[in-house]
Order: sequence, then C-alpha cells, then structure tokens
Amino acid sequence: MDLTFSPEEEAFRSEVRNFIAENLPADVKGKARRDMTSKDDFLKWHHILYKRGWVAPLWPKEYGGTGWNVTQRYIFNEECAKAETPQVLPFGVAMCGPVIFTYANEEQKKRFLPRILSGEDWWCQGYSEPGAGSDLASLKTKAVREGDHYIVNGQKTWTTLAQYADWIFCLVRTDPNVKSQEGITFLLIDMKTPGITVKPIIVLDGAHEVNEVFFDDVKVPVENRIGEENKGWTYAKFLLVHERSGIAGVARSKKAIERLREVARAETVDGEPLVETDEFARKIAELEIDLSALEYTELRTLAREARGGHAGPESSILKIKGTEIQQRITELTVEAIGYYAYPYERGFGDNEYPPGPEYAVGQAGHYFNMRKSSIFGGSNEIQRNIIAKAVLGL
Repeated sequence: MDLTFSPEEEAFRSEVRNFIAENLPADVKGKARRDMTSKDDFLKWHHILYKRGWVAPLWPKEYGGTGWNVTQRYIFNEECAKAETPQVLPFGVAMCGPVIFTYANEEQKKRFLPRILSGEDWWCQGYSEPGAGSDLASLKTKAVREGDHYIVNGQKTWTTLAQYADWIFCLVRTDPNVKSQEGITFLLIDMKTPGITVKPIIVLDGAHEVNEVFFDDVKVPVENRIGEENKGWTYAKFLLVHERSGIAGVARSKKAIERLREVARAETVDGEPLVETDEFARKIAELEIDLSALEYTELRTLAREARGGHAGPESSILKIKGTEIQQRITELTVEAIGYYAYPYERGFGDNEYPPGPEYAVGQAGHYFNMRKSSIFGGSNEIQRNIIAKAVLGL
C-alpha cells in the first residue's frame, strides 16, 4: 500500500486547506470539540460547503456529489478535522441519502435528495426502541397498510436532534408473522404529521441532544416507502455500514490527541509538565499507537474501495476501535485537568463562570457524552459478534 500522496493530491490538499481558512466562520471554529455546536452552526457550515459543491463527498456526482476519489475524501476529512470544522450531520447526507440514491425510485430521488444536499430538510434516525437497541431486529413499532397509507404506532428512543428534524427515516414492522428481520419496512416520515410527539431526554451533561419519539395512528403515504415492503432490513444494514465506518473518526481523534498534549503540557505534577511524566507519557503513547493501527486499517479499507470493492464487516473493526480510542481520549483529558474538569456549565449549579482554565470548560460534559459512542451504531459487543461470524467464520 503506497502511503505517499501525488503532487496532484497535495495540490488538492492545499485547495481544501485554503478554502477552510477563508470560509470557516470564526464563531463556529472549535465548538464541536466541546459539544457546543448549535443547529445554526451546523447549518451555517453545511450551507458553505453546499455552495462550494462539497457537502456530500460520498454521493455519486449525478446526484450532487463531488466526484472525488477515496484519497480526496480522506484528505478532505483530514483537513476538516485539523481545522476543527463542524461535522456535516450524518443523518441526511451520510445515512439516509445513500439509501435513497441506491434503493429509491426516481421520483423519490428527485423529491428528497436535493433538499438533503441543500440542508432544507433536517433528518433524524428512527431505529432504536425501548427493548430494541442492540437487538434492533426485535423492534415493535408497527405499520399497518390501509389503502394508500400506512398507519404507524409505536415508539423510538435516543433519537438524536429529533427536536429539530423535518423528517425521520424509520424502521417499522409490517409483518409480525415471519422471522424478525424479514418483516421490517423502511419508511420516510414527515415529522409534522399529526400523531407524532417528541419528548426530550436530558443526558448526563445536561444537554438536550436525544429524544423519545411517539407515533400514535400516524398516516404515512405508501409513496414514502423505500424499496419493497418487508425488505427494510436490507436497507438498514446498508445504512449501518456507512454509519459505522464514519464513526471511526480517525482524523478528528488525531486532532483531539494534539489537544490532549497541549493540556498535558500546561498541567504540572511537582513542577514537571504532566506530558513529560513517565506514566502519562506512556498512556498517550499507547493511545497514539492504537490510533496509528486504526488509521492503517482505515487506509486498507479505502484502498479496497479504490479498487472497486465495498466496505463490509471491517466497518465493525473501525467502529469498535474508533469509539474506544475516542473514549480514552476524553478519559485522559479529564485525568490531565484534574479537579477543574469536574464543574460543567449546562444547567447545573452556579457555574456561569468556569473556575479553571479555558481548556477545562465542558470537558466533563464531553467525557460523559462520549460514553454513548460504544453503544450507538450498534454496540461494540454486537460488532464483535459480527466480526466473529462474518470475518472469522466462527
């Protein structure tokens, strides 16, 4: 595997870097590092990329994608991470969009894809339910067909940013009498439809990020069904491969380790910078070694895609190690900051003015928030089962 970049690729890197430097709003830069990015911030950066034609690198050019090869996509993600741009929210662009341009009919493509690209429609994901998270195939939200509509009843949970969403892509049970995976259908549902109720779930850091979504006799046109009835599990698995690959977050973890080193240089133990102590230096070194191994795994996956292959079970490896590394970074950051990491400012107590250094602000909340990363997209325990079955043949 050749790890050197060609002169053309280096020129592309310079183009991306210059574009970000000239267009990333100062009031948005770096907010994602502390989980403080607002809807307006996400959309501001989305619209900037959309105008440049860079908002959907994974999409085919015929549907509004960039036409970049895998190396260009890698470079773009790396430069965005270095500059600490907001991420383009994945639910429309990276998750639902690929399902639509791969499996939907032409009318659905024309209806939904342009509005996903432009950011006019904000999407959320209706997968997990109480009792059906890691075992997603056991979902119970049901849809009964009545003429040209489905009547949907049930509940979804941990629905990220549903309070802002215009649409939800949703797995529903349309046949309870077959094997669980074979009776599921993939529906696109307008969140303004009567009968939908969104209730907030306030998480450990005090933020309103996730929600419960209830469906009470919600009428969904049959024309909003993707593909065939009862074949939704096929489309769901396709979507999850895209989600798990993106969760690895190698480039952003590299930037986060840089920030961790900055913190560890500023913090001292008996007058010595923490980063120079044997124990903490060892912990960072182990983290960097694991991240380097993960990066090579990602590059091998990209090389296979460049040869015409597709991401498969190896996306589970990327998901497991990527999220474990992300969690370890937040753990070491909190460890480095010490007691100044404990206070956080989202609605608890009187922490309007943080008592510690600026780099400590929000880090406890970020630590708590990242406990989720080994669960969403399919828990890491489930990913190990996938690897055992699909890769090792056990």
